[in-house]
Amino acid sequence: MNCPACGNDNPAGAQFCVGCGASLSAYTARGIGVGTAELPVLAFPDAIKIGFKRYFDFSSRSTRAEFWWWVLFAIPVSLILLPSVLVILIPFISVSARRLHDINRTGLWSLLWLVPVIGWTMLILWGIERGDEGPNKYGPDPKQTKRYDQFFFRPRLNYLLRAIKRRL
Repeated sequence: MNCPACGNDNPAGAQFCVGCGASLSAYTARGIGVGTAELPVLAFPDAIKIGFKRYFDFSSRSTRAEFWWWVLFAIPVSLILLPSVLVILIPFISVSARRLHDINRTGLWSLLWLVPVIGWTMLILWGIERGDEGPNKYGPDPKQTKRYDQFFFRPRLNYLLRAIKRRL
């Protein structure tokens, strides 16, 4: 069975990918790995980590899950801790721009947050809109790229060993 996250060919009946350690049974149980290479939905802590690690990334794309988890984190934190508004504002703008890029719109549309009611309504509707499948002019589809490998430095011993064997 091929791993939907990294494309590695795994032995039949394997529960985890030999290359990246992703759970193969979770992909097929949810129907994610059947016929697509789509990654599972991003979890809340991972979305927050990505939000801070991609602090000044205004050029790529973000999934709906990443955007809405960030909103769920940013609004209560900024309301409770007023000084944190400045710390959360830039990543909020960047994740908004990346979310707009996912639906093939320029990040400048995020300025609609400054227009009450109409602007907010438009951005909320665009925030729940499904992203473009496949690459668009802002980059590859975030549901199909290995975004976890880009931002989390988890040791991947099997991956490293296979890379070393290929070079030998």
